[in-house]
Amino acid sequence: MSAMDSNAEQQHSTTTASTDYAHGQLARAFATALSHPDPATRSRADARAGRWRAVLAGMLDGSLRIGSRTPVAGLPAWVTPEVERGGFATGRACAEGPLQPYEVAACRAAGIPEGRAELFAYSLTEAGLAGLWALLDSGRYRVTVPEEAALLTVAWLVRVGEQSAALQLVGVLAPFAARLRFTPPPGDSAGAAHDAVHRRSVGDAVTALASRRPNRSVESQREALTVWLPFSDELLAHWLEATEDGQPLDADPGPEWRRRGAELLLRYRTLAAAHPLCGKHRRHGTNLAVLRSALETAATGEPLNPRLRGLLRAAVDGMVRKRGLPGSETHSALRATQAEQAALPSHHAIAQVLLSRLAVLGQGDGLADPDAVLMPVTAAEAAESGVPAGAAVPAALFKPVLAATSAPVETLVERGLVPSAEVLAELAPQLAAAAEAGAHADPALRGLVSAGHRAFAGRRSLLLLDYAHQVRAEELPWVRAVGPYRSGDPAAQQSGLAALRRLGELAVGTFPGTILPNPLISELAGLARRADSALPFTEELAADIFMGGFTPKFAAAAGIAAGLLEGTLYERYFGIDYAGVWALAQRAEEDRERSVVAREFSELCRRRAGSPARRGSVAANGTVIEQAQILTTHNLAVLAGPVGVVPTGGWSAAALGAFTTARRLVALAERLPRPLPVVKNAAFAWRQLVFHLSLCPPQEQAAVLAEIERDHPPRLAPAVAGLQLATAGGGVEPDGADGRRFLGWTVGPHWLLRR
Repeated sequence: MSAMDSNAEQQHSTTTASTDYAHGQLARAFATALSHPDPATRSRADARAGRWRAVLAGMLDGSLRIGSRTPVAGLPAWVTPEVERGGFATGRACAEGPLQPYEVAACRAAGIPEGRAELFAYSLTEAGLAGLWALLDSGRYRVTVPEEAALLTVAWLVRVGEQSAALQLVGVLAPFAARLRFTPPPGDSAGAAHDAVHRRSVGDAVTALASRRPNRSVESQREALTVWLPFSDELLAHWLEATEDGQPLDADPGPEWRRRGAELLLRYRTLAAAHPLCGKHRRHGTNLAVLRSALETAATGEPLNPRLRGLLRAAVDGMVRKRGLPGSETHSALRATQAEQAALPSHHAIAQVLLSRLAVLGQGDGLADPDAVLMPVTAAEAAESGVPAGAAVPAALFKPVLAATSAPVETLVERGLVPSAEVLAELAPQLAAAAEAGAHADPALRGLVSAGHRAFAGRRSLLLLDYAHQVRAEELPWVRAVGPYRSGDPAAQQSGLAALRRLGELAVGTFPGTILPNPLISELAGLARRADSALPFTEELAADIFMGGFTPKFAAAAGIAAGLLEGTLYERYFGIDYAGVWALAQRAEEDRERSVVAREFSELCRRRAGSPARRGSVAANGTVIEQAQILTTHNLAVLAGPVGVVPTGGWSAAALGAFTTARRLVALAERLPRPLPVVKNAAFAWRQLVFHLSLCPPQEQAAVLAEIERDHPPRLAPAVAGLQLATAGGGVEPDGADGRRFLGWTVGPHWLLRR
């Protein structure tokens, strides 16, 4: 690993972490557990409060060292800690806890006592290793936390004759054998295609569909159509028998009529008890309520009082006038149409059909063919479910199924299933896992490495102090043990670089106006390391915990930007002396100069931010961090330069895409009561626009600028004027009268929001 990449991702430079944040989170969780109306939310909040109590207890008794790479006493850095919001370790490891059902089953199958230490020891016997080899070759396992790949790695090492490496790894794991899971749970299948990724699993789709409940209003309407309208027709027909010249009960209808009326009333009570959803029939003054109320009186032989007689007459006349006589052509056609509507299957019923289709698939996998799940109901399914054959799946049920689509990421982007850079960041570990696995020749090892990488990507970051860096995958003992088996040939290295370029092009080309999220940056940096390419990818730093300094890799990244952008529109628009930045970055090549260069780069950023007087405030910190992002281009120069990224459609398309994002965000900010976060993102999109535009040939640059001049909203006029000034070769001031830079952070009111 290069010295450059050994720099920290965190910005704290102190020796202790305060308990204030933990106390605040505990109070928030406790309040939610007490007052939230949803029982499930209260339960989750109560569990979260318990974890925060554990954090505070550990901080107070010294068993937790928040800010350290080894925050839990007795656990080495490679153990995956349970981490709460803000990077606070709780004191537990993710791989500990009660025996999982699959562990219990394995112990029983082996005839050994139920315990992790016993299962660990058995796994190292001849029979245990044979079982692990079979599991390795089948690929039917899921690594949910990185530790679960450890004993499979031991088994692989033994099989290829690396007993010494296997014994060394066992020696590292053995002290934790009784506490941590080192074997994986079984999986449903051998995994997806090498190039396929998925955002959600089949199991996630099942959970989403199973959580759907019948829509009460829809089912109430269905009940009205199938139960109460036909019954009201019967009541109306019964009253029409007792009507002469439009006058109800002018003559005694006789005992037979009253007997059948009593039967109708009895059936009404039965229907009301069996069908409680629709309550309109109980509502005073409705036609059905009037017909029923009048019948209750008439069935006893009592005469109707004048008021009730008038209501009855109005109800009968109104129903006949509106729908026709029961049995007439008009009335029958209406009821037939309503019956067809009522017969349509509910979304809930069709969801049950989808659940049965998904139940036979691997729950941890993605869906290679979602269309097969979303096809109309078959005859066999109709016979089993009662849903009519040929019934189409409603669009409302598409989303959870399509979210589980497994396909190349480009396909997911085309289908609109990757709506943001953050979602792309969720998929990045799967792409990186495939690239990492491809560096190994053995198929079983490829599958294991891929599964382990995906699990490691779920490891939550710790709060770290003194510029320490997060644990990296190559620090895990079982990953390190198979490191020598990575292919060192140029083809493997080129494959890693190709994966890096592919991910970079997807990010820049698909979301040209969005800065790279930190999880995506982490995967890009990992791909670069594994391709033996020392590239300084820089994270977005948090303004609320920024301690005022940057690590040497920020200066190195700015040096790459200088080599790419010196003399360009970008340099002029942001007023950068890239020649000076280049000279500063070159000094960082010498180890003895690195810390000095880091300090000088940090001071340069503070000067460019105007040396804010309120140093240490979130806004002041933000202005300094933004200047570092401007100087480094926040990874765009690294991608466009050494990595060789060129977005689909070229840089002009990326520039227009970034402009569209900035314009949309500015319009959104005008409508929000608290617009500053959106203004900040609009400024970031504008910065990316300037970068993309700077890489366009002059003719394309002029065409894009002309379109921006035509379509920009009035509030962006000062920024557009600044862009025109820089394009013409002039310099742009942060708050110039003839044009200005569009920056996101400010310690005072933002010019974009002035009325």
